[in-house]
Amino acid sequence: MNLALLLDRAGRSFADRPAIALGERIVCDYRSLAGRVAVLAANLRGRLGLSPGDRVALVMKNCPDYVELMFACWQAGLTAVPVNAKLAAAEFQYILDHSGARVCFVTSDLACMVGALTGPRAVIEVGGAKWRRLGEGDGMAVAPCDPDDVAWLFYTSGTTGRPKGAMLTHRNLLAMNWGYFADVDAIAPGDAILHAAPMSHGSGIYILPHVAAGAAQVIPESGGFEPDEMFRLFTAHTGVAMFAAPTMVHRLVAAAETADPDLAGLKTIIYGGGPMYVEDCKRAIHMLGNRLAQIYGQGESPMTITSLAKHRFPRSGDPRFEERLASVGMPFGIVDVRVVDGGGAPLPAGETGEILVRGDSVMRGYWDDAQATAETLRGGWLHTGDIGAFDGDGYLTLKDRSKDVIISGGTNIYPREVEEVLLEHPGVREVSVVGRPDPEWGESVLAFIVAAPGREVAPGELDALCLARIARFKRPKEYRFLDALPKNNYGKVLKTELRALSVAK
Repeated sequence: MNLALLLDRAGRSFADRPAIALGERIVCDYRSLAGRVAVLAANLRGRLGLSPGDRVALVMKNCPDYVELMFACWQAGLTAVPVNAKLAAAEFQYILDHSGARVCFVTSDLACMVGALTGPRAVIEVGGAKWRRLGEGDGMAVAPCDPDDVAWLFYTSGTTGRPKGAMLTHRNLLAMNWGYFADVDAIAPGDAILHAAPMSHGSGIYILPHVAAGAAQVIPESGGFEPDEMFRLFTAHTGVAMFAAPTMVHRLVAAAETADPDLAGLKTIIYGGGPMYVEDCKRAIHMLGNRLAQIYGQGESPMTITSLAKHRFPRSGDPRFEERLASVGMPFGIVDVRVVDGGGAPLPAGETGEILVRGDSVMRGYWDDAQATAETLRGGWLHTGDIGAFDGDGYLTLKDRSKDVIISGGTNIYPREVEEVLLEHPGVREVSVVGRPDPEWGESVLAFIVAAPGREVAPGELDALCLARIARFKRPKEYRFLDALPKNNYGKVLKTELRALSVAK
């Protein structure tokens, strides 16, 4: 089944429903969106001469045209290559070259930079004359495709080397789509999803279930995330869901503490993409109410490994409240998830090991990288590289990435456990724990701290907190204070840079 059939059906079933809004203004309904996509698809094949399977890059900030282009690619039988608009020129060059994209669509803010890159590809500015001509003429029907054809070529963040292109097929994304309805959130016609996070990543993937249900795609006029703008849009639209990285949730909660916003239109904030610590969750629940849902996934199994839906979100007073908040929920119904030891044998509840996943949401493999594909998908399982443990009730708790585990004196220390404790100190706003070389112990624990505004934190206070909550050998041997933690374009802390700082003279 071609993903474009979701929109084709919505164009008939929800014809007069709002399909896209720019801020508070409705841009089009589902009838006109489906018609526009059919014409674009025909011109991608006709005017631009693209053939089924060709790659089309979207180097664009969030905008209404993003939705049109993604579905037009699929309707024409092409592969969309959404690219984070915040990357540097060299990173754009690599992805465009590696994917072999024949056409690259850009928003005006990126047209000059991308246009100056080398390569045999057409660069078309959205809104320009060439773009307008692609909206003229007759449409085409949804192209037939195999479920295992690549729909979305997703490039990983590449924090430890060159990014790899995860081949996400129509089957993969349809599985994710139905997993959303079963294990994340309900959607009704007339609801909305607010795209404050990049549409090149998780927020864009969540276009699919909202199209299938006849909900509106709301793009902020700023094209990104501004808390005051979010509060306005929560009142302008109803049944609003929003995907947010933990850093976005932090900012929204901080703004809500002073703005006292009307949240009546906000239905759900789905967070993922990085750790949301227990203390941060408590603060968010206090300010936002029962509106949080969590997903754990990877680009290789998009948004789909485990979920902690609103009905499973713990309530204050639950004897396992903090334990549940620290978890990433239970496996999606469409995947099989296990925790294994170093030899690949499944581990019982309570034992820590690598998390493996298999199911229809797991990628076909990496683009043009057979070796990485074989390594990552060995034995028919996606080897996530994440370390975790199930409890007796089937809830999964992440410990850390396998490469981030600190081995001191032959004992594993999981940085997240230490970070959770340090964040209990009211003077700590952010923290990241890494291992550094130690001549006696192999590695020792180093904590990088960002203090809360106007606060000074004494290392002795942090020592006392750790000694009261965790084993002595897990306590950081040193605390270093920074103005900000280094992060990539997705808001993830760059522990590689922190490790370099840890040994810098």
